[in-house]
Amino acid sequence: MNWEKIVLLSESQYYILGMRPVFQPSALFSDETENFVTPMEPEPGDTVTIRFRAKRDNIDAVYLRIGDEALLMENDHVEGYFDYYKIEVKMGIRPLKYFFEVRVGRLTCYFDKLGPSKDIRNNYSFVLVPGFHTPDWAKGAVMYQIFVDRFYNGDKTNDVEDREYFYIGDATSKVTDWNKCPAYMGIREFYGGDIQGVMDKLDYLQDLGVDVIYFNPIFVSPSNHKYDIQDYDYIDPHYGKIVKDTGDLLAEGDCDNTHATRYITRVTDKANLEASNELFAKFVEEVHRRGMRVILDGVFNHCGSFNKWLDRERIYENQEGYEKGAYVDANSPYRSFFKFHDEHAWPYNKTYDGWWGHDTLPKMSYENSPKLHDYILRIARKWVSPPYNVDGWRLDVAADLGFSNEYNHQFWREFREAVKEANPDAIILAEHYGDPRSWLQGDQWDTVMNYDAFMEPLTWFFTGMEKHSDEYREDMLGNGLHFEWAMGHFMTSFLGPSLQVSMNELSNHDHSRFLTRTNHRVGRVANLGYEAAGENVNKAIMREAVVMQMTWPGAPTIYYGDEAGVCGFTDPDNRRTYPWGHEDKELIEFHKKMIRIHKDHPALMRGSVKIIESSHQFLCYGRFMGTERMLIAFNNSNESMTKDIRVHDIGIRSEDKMIQIMQTYADGFSDDMVCYDVNRGAVTLTLPPTSAMVLTAVK
Repeated sequence: MNWEKIVLLSESQYYILGMRPVFQPSALFSDETENFVTPMEPEPGDTVTIRFRAKRDNIDAVYLRIGDEALLMENDHVEGYFDYYKIEVKMGIRPLKYFFEVRVGRLTCYFDKLGPSKDIRNNYSFVLVPGFHTPDWAKGAVMYQIFVDRFYNGDKTNDVEDREYFYIGDATSKVTDWNKCPAYMGIREFYGGDIQGVMDKLDYLQDLGVDVIYFNPIFVSPSNHKYDIQDYDYIDPHYGKIVKDTGDLLAEGDCDNTHATRYITRVTDKANLEASNELFAKFVEEVHRRGMRVILDGVFNHCGSFNKWLDRERIYENQEGYEKGAYVDANSPYRSFFKFHDEHAWPYNKTYDGWWGHDTLPKMSYENSPKLHDYILRIARKWVSPPYNVDGWRLDVAADLGFSNEYNHQFWREFREAVKEANPDAIILAEHYGDPRSWLQGDQWDTVMNYDAFMEPLTWFFTGMEKHSDEYREDMLGNGLHFEWAMGHFMTSFLGPSLQVSMNELSNHDHSRFLTRTNHRVGRVANLGYEAAGENVNKAIMREAVVMQMTWPGAPTIYYGDEAGVCGFTDPDNRRTYPWGHEDKELIEFHKKMIRIHKDHPALMRGSVKIIESSHQFLCYGRFMGTERMLIAFNNSNESMTKDIRVHDIGIRSEDKMIQIMQTYADGFSDDMVCYDVNRGAVTLTLPPTSAMVLTAVK
């Protein structure tokens, strides 16, 4: 054996291998956006082009893996630092699940929704569902959530009066001081906000940059939160129009609502109900004229004890035009709507199921009542159809509906079919805690209120607080690795079109205000008091969070008053009134500018996202679409940071310039443009304490 030749050959092989660029898995990329899937929302029978990206001249081959089948992808084109590969696949009628197999010499790795992996992870496959579409108008739309009673009182003639009726232990009260904080158990106190009030403030909302108004429930209901619906067919006249106003208020000490004749007239007389619906139709028409949309809150798991189908308060018992409620009469046409446990307790049968045991929230018994099923689907169609034409539903506690998972999924399939048939451009988004994957299969919900893949990871990183302000964890504050893991893991539950319309909130009616979370106070208003919610808050952290809200995939959703500096612990303190005349004007102006940045850049509305660096108190990610490249960075610490950020992996070249279009800092913000050079694939940024930067690349 000629050892010299063997050594020479070995040295030659090592030299040749050394010429190959080092494999760079960070450059591998694909997702379900239109950057890499065309068409992004295919129909059955469509031919779909799927693309994959790798560093130029860095891999030998890439295969599209569909189950056990490996399909070789062809080299499509070269762009900047990257080779792009493509393959065409004909869609059938079933979801297409796929991932990528990358080969580099003897090395094989896989790429799925979580990124590169040495192992196959079928649970993280990309998924295309033929025929599944989310409304284009909702992709990246700026939404604004309004808790109507606390927004603006535009019609004082429809205000709830003192002792108008009795509910959960006390009579109603009319709040005359708009700036008063909500009482701890004040579900029966009313500030007077109404639909006319929102109409009066449409100029403000339009100027802010709002695309979509999402209302908390506005149907006839006895509470100020209205998640205890009394009549799904009508807008509450206290939010709408009262044209007939006769009858008496309750006398002092009287808790019998059959004597609440003023209330009975207001909410059962068809003149008031029809006038309220007519006002709402005009409201939606005006919103649409301005190019905006409206989403209603659908509470279909349970109703309220005042509901005309149950009528525990006997509001409807003797009213003309109404059938007897199931509580009142065993022969009620609505008896099957509820589950009663004592068949011998009529009249006035109290043995019905309540949601979570609450007798004021009767659980509706769909499985036992085809009539109820059909009625609710009629309601679903009614409000997205003329003359109301609302643009979709937000579904309250949607996973709880029914008494089994099987029925729940079947109901939402039928709900989707009914809504989309009536209004194909309507959105269906659900309140859900936990993994929504089984509902986001393209045949039920469009998307969800995004807790797991937005509100929670963002809140932990920026504040170290749990979203109710019930816990503070030092180990989670500024924990960039946890943020990256949580966002990456939970985003895999979404289909691509679902993610782009997900409701990304910092606050809402169920959790503490985000600005309050910045003070790290653990507790609720009952033990901390009202003032504590606004003490030692940090607006610099709020600005960081808003930058992320306006630059992360999804539909950024502002909870009314967040933009004006409203504070508050969790429910009910988070439902303080909008501070008209006392707004934080600088914070409003900042929201306007960030909303404008969001809308001006398609990459932020519909583009891909890639995290570039996550470390202690530091995050940096890129957004890109077509030729647009954007960089967003955060320093959440109390010290300045200088970072060399590699931007090759989001397609920014060394000859490009980076233009800063937003800089926040401890005391404010600036949208003055600042230019940065890109050197050897990196840009050097110095971030002040508690700051965020938004930059865009230019050639």
